[in-house]
Amino acid sequence: MNRYKPNVTVACVINCDDKYLMVEELIDGRLTYNQPAGHLEAFESLEQACEREVWEETGLAVKPESLINIYQFQASEELAFLRFTYASILDEAITPSPQDSAIRRALWMTLDEITQLKSQLRSPLVLQCIHDFRQGKLFSTQVVNSRFL
Repeated sequence: MNRYKPNVTVACVINCDDKYLMVEELIDGRLTYNQPAGHLEAFESLEQACEREVWEETGLAVKPESLINIYQFQASEELAFLRFTYASILDEAITPSPQDSAIRRALWMTLDEITQLKSQLRSPLVLQCIHDFRQGKLFSTQVVNSRFL
């Protein structure tokens, strides 16, 4: 029997004045929308991964302020994710400038605009994370303890 090995990913719900910073990218030839997100790399804490992914995908230097939740998602028979989603609230909507060429653009969107893109969202977790954020489901980033040898 094969061992279950979900992909460990991080994401960040970035909020400013009731808008959310989203990224637009082509995945397998399909235009999709997501929070800034990506995979955890070796010897990197989850918070460091979040900061790196936000920088690469938006050009913003943002620190995670809280953990929204940890989500387990089975995308298909072969593909599973364990997603750690953080939150950051900005005082002003800084103009994003993606550093990663895979990101077509980063843009500020309202919840209604994001909801209208439902069929183009990278996964159901995109909306779930925003709803959890709006309901105040926030935990200290200290919940996760990173230790390396």
